[in-house]
Amino acid sequence: MRLAIISDIHGNWDAFQAVLKNMDRAGVDAVVCLGDNIGYGPEPNEVIAALQQRNIPSVLGNHELAFLQPERLAWFNPTARQSLSLTFERLSEGSRSYISRMEAVLVDHGCRFVHGFPPDSVTTYYFELAEEATCKTFDTYAETYCFIGHSHDLVLLACRQGRLENRPLTEGLLELEPGNRHIVNAGSVGQPRDGDNRAKYLIWDSTGSVLEVRYVAYDIAAVARKIIDAGLPEIHAKRLW
Repeated sequence: MRLAIISDIHGNWDAFQAVLKNMDRAGVDAVVCLGDNIGYGPEPNEVIAALQQRNIPSVLGNHELAFLQPERLAWFNPTARQSLSLTFERLSEGSRSYISRMEAVLVDHGCRFVHGFPPDSVTTYYFELAEEATCKTFDTYAETYCFIGHSHDLVLLACRQGRLENRPLTEGLLELEPGNRHIVNAGSVGQPRDGDNRAKYLIWDSTGSVLEVRYVAYDIAAVARKIIDAGLPEIHAKRLW
């Protein structure tokens, strides 16, 4: 089973298109999205339409949660709040309906998928928990592998004998020890924050317990222009670089 995991597209349709093409060439059996399909980027409706057309399930991200619960906008910094307010105004009826049906957790393919942190948090960052609390989290759900987003990082977490292992992920293949439980942060398609401006996504091969991190180049300048032309905060264009 070759499962692609994508996260944090953030309205970046150009990056998502590049990832979809790369994914098609790689030959995957299924795809799961970890949320934050909207916010920051200029084309959220196109992103959501593609998810629907390809029947890609997506869990709820904190940006979608803010659409459903506007009081949560106060949680965001001023520029993110401005971007989200403009995004919400421009969402199509189809996008609004799609977001209203999103769930916080998906359990499928023998794995758990959640935007923030297991077992079911949409808003918690993996780095907010102390080492002991993170290790205890593994006891709160049954699945061997949990995939998360939210931080835009590529990180692998495991707990051995009460000690947390926290390692960054880089491009390429990594064989995971079968049976050992892991939390995998999938990075970001639309706005990476790991020092490399290419779009990121994962392919999990359950047959061989192999995790592949893929980097995909796309036309960043074109997206930056779209962000500015849409009247969204310029900082979100600059952060793509």
